[in-house]
Amino acid sequence: MNNEVLEILKKIGAVITDDHFVYTSGKHGKVYINKDAVYPHTVDTSRICELFAQKHKDLDIDVVAAPSLGGIVLETWTAYHLTKLKNKEILGVYTEKDAEKNQVFTRGYDKLVTGKNVLVIEDLTTTGGSVLKVVNSVKNVGGNVVAVSVMVNRDPEHVNSDMMGVPFSALAELKAEAWDEADCPMCKENKPINTNVGHGKKYLEAKKATK
Repeated sequence: MNNEVLEILKKIGAVITDDHFVYTSGKHGKVYINKDAVYPHTVDTSRICELFAQKHKDLDIDVVAAPSLGGIVLETWTAYHLTKLKNKEILGVYTEKDAEKNQVFTRGYDKLVTGKNVLVIEDLTTTGGSVLKVVNSVKNVGGNVVAVSVMVNRDPEHVNSDMMGVPFSALAELKAEAWDEADCPMCKENKPINTNVGHGKKYLEAKKATK
């Protein structure tokens, strides 16, 4: 399973190495997985979500939840495949960022989660912060998180079941060291930041605005 997911990502050119990237977390790194490159390839996206479903088919699951935006695609397809595997309807819902950048249920989705067994999924983890916010939101509305799973875990040493407080797994692992700006070796070398993928463009705009 590990190899299959990475093969899919490499096949569509979603794995980029040896450059200077800014991640969602704000940390910098040399390896980037362009998850947005996956979603236009619907067969590949469906297959990844089928792997999510197969991995968790023996759990008692009522709802699949994920953070927007990319997680919307993943939770929908994963719920679809779980519905087929378990021969019962599995719902798919997503959270959205609020003003404090927490992941919260809107659109009445909280009512679909209350009292239900929930599988939380995410595309990538660098620090695990985004998916942990979804876990907390599920708990806050009275849902039961049965497991958390991600497509690719970039820091398996720190992002794990202990951190999440619930069973955690990944379809694939691709270790990618991440640094704070002050410790970033590429920054020290004045290596240009990639502005085509990741959050490099926003990072540079914000940095320019503070000068």
